[in-house]
Formats: sequence, structure tokens, C-alpha cells
Amino acid sequence: MSIIIKPIITEKITKEGETFNRFGFVVDKKANKIQIKNAVEAAFGVNVVAVNTMNYRADRSVKYTKSGLISGKTNAYKKAVVQVQEGETIDFYTNI
Repeated sequence: MSIIIKPIITEKITKEGETFNRFGFVVDKKANKIQIKNAVEAAFGVNVVAVNTMNYRADRSVKYTKSGLISGKTNAYKKAVVQVQEGETIDFYTNI
């Protein structure tokens, strides 16, 4: 089971990474904070100080069009924001 699904690269998270050493990841919905901490430390070789998690539910939407109703939904996911030790950083752009 892969715990880290993908990194979150948004303007807000990038700014937090530069100022507070916090980095965001989309993680498995069943993973807890200890598993997330161990996975980030193993994958990136950094010391994790704190882990904050947020659960986002699936969101349904309905759009009225000429041809009728179009329904859709977004997937539920879990987001983790990890804070690494001061002086350490995670570089997501090395593999590009």
C-alpha cells in the first residue's frame, strides 16, 4: 500500500514550504499520522516534526443544460501537511 499518492504544488503550499518548512501531500484515506510521518521520512530523507491531516469528502454537482441534466462528482481524498525540521527541505522538482 502506497501511503503518499502525490505532492500538492499550489501557491499557498509553496509559500508555506519557503517560510515554515511545511509541505503538502495527497495521501491514502486510511493512513494515520504515524504512517504518513514514516513514509515521508523514508521517501525524502528528512526529519518530520509535525503532521496535520484533513479529510475532504466527495462533492456531487448537477448542471442543467439544453440536453438535460449532467451530474458529476469529485473524489474524496485526504490531505496531509507535514512540517520538517528547520534547515531541511523537500525538493519536488529534482526528478523533472
